Amino acid sequence: MNIRKAVIPVAGKGTRFLPATKQTPKEMLPIINIPMVHYCVMEAVESGIEQLIFVTSSGKGSIENYFDRNLELENFLEQNGKLKELELIQNVSSMIEIITVRQKEQLGLGHAINCASPIVGSETFSVILGDDIVRGQTPATKQLIDVSRDNGGKSVIGVMEVPETETYKYGIVDGEFLKDSSTTLKMNAMIEKPKPAEAPTNLATPGRYILSGDIFECLREIPRGVGGEYQLTDAINMLANKDEVYAHKFIGDRFDTGCIEGYLNATVEFALRDESTKDLMLNIIKEKIKTYGIK
Repeated sequence: MNIRKAVIPVAGKGTRFLPATKQTPKEMLPIINIPMVHYCVMEAVESGIEQLIFVTSSGKGSIENYFDRNLELENFLEQNGKLKELELIQNVSSMIEIITVRQKEQLGLGHAINCASPIVGSETFSVILGDDIVRGQTPATKQLIDVSRDNGGKSVIGVMEVPETETYKYGIVDGEFLKDSSTTLKMNAMIEKPKPAEAPTNLATPGRYILSGDIFECLREIPRGVGGEYQLTDAINMLANKDEVYAHKFIGDRFDTGCIEGYLNATVEFALRDESTKDLMLNIIKEKIKTYGIK
């Protein structure tokens, strides 16, 4: 099975980052010198995805422009002998084939994904949420693709363990682990943000999915849910009633860069993991601790 397409919804308004996101899409905010969404695209590329569908809205043109060529900048860099920088931006523009579709109304994640249906068609495809970054030896999407392949090309929901007290923040999966597996479950249902006492497990969905093309029929059938929006959770539950859906505990560190705390955490963590910035970040942290008398 070859999963060729990935959908990245990037139509949200990014209100938690205002005023920075008044003109700049949240997904283009940089972690050090790389925009958030770049990491998600790299995950797709490293997972063998060949075509990427951005679901955008008005004011998001800079995302598409970032992954396009900038001949004026390329000529400037070449003329000034900045060949390393030239290679860097040319690599960005040649990463993957990108198609953009517009979500004209903000009617939820399910609605955003359904906007990509004319391009995806009946194929099984990946969904990568643009403000969730997962770093690991094997890309999270690749892990889910492998599980889908091993289980007849069925849909697979990426999950991670969260503290039981935090289940109310996530979609939580209910299911049973497959025989001889401690990481893959056959899913019974997904419960949206249950209270800790009502959560069937502590396995949360942080924004990685492999979905069969049948999901689009479910997305067209579900009514509006919480907040008057079309919820992907409702469509996945409908799909699970018709066909097998699996959940898989992927291996990797997840960063919720859609909130300030997660964004700051990712910035510090990525700087410390990079040998070119590690010492600089450590020195800054030590100096700030000293300056502010933090113990």
